[in-house]
Amino acid sequence: MDLSSLKLPDTPVKQKSPESSSLPPKHSKGEKFLRGPIPWDWIKIASSLPGMALHVGIALWHLAGFDNCAIVKLSGKLLRGMGVERHSGYRGLKQLEEGKLVAVKRHRGRNPEVTILDATRENVITEEEKG
Repeated sequence: MDLSSLKLPDTPVKQKSPESSSLPPKHSKGEKFLRGPIPWDWIKIASSLPGMALHVGIALWHLAGFDNCAIVKLSGKLLRGMGVERHSGYRGLKQLEEGKLVAVKRHRGRNPEVTILDATRENVITEEEKG
């Protein structure tokens, strides 16, 4: 075997330096993305809730970005794709509901219909006082 055939060329390989672009990375065509803006207070409250509440919240905002609508149907398939198991998803959704970040209409045998609510100033103060 001739090892010289595996040698890299003498010309330098062009690489983008981390400082070459001041813009954040963009998603590729066909790749999933999260559409904003998402209120920071909403994220703060969701992140302070136990379990998978923030994961479920991000999934809800992902769905809301498609239709530009605050009412979405939460699918188990999307949650599983994010590493959230079925029962963890149920508990996460319940935590968001108790945190007054969402309102949920549940139907036997169907995906829940979730309305994303505003993070009220009252909720933010309550969560900050806890922590």
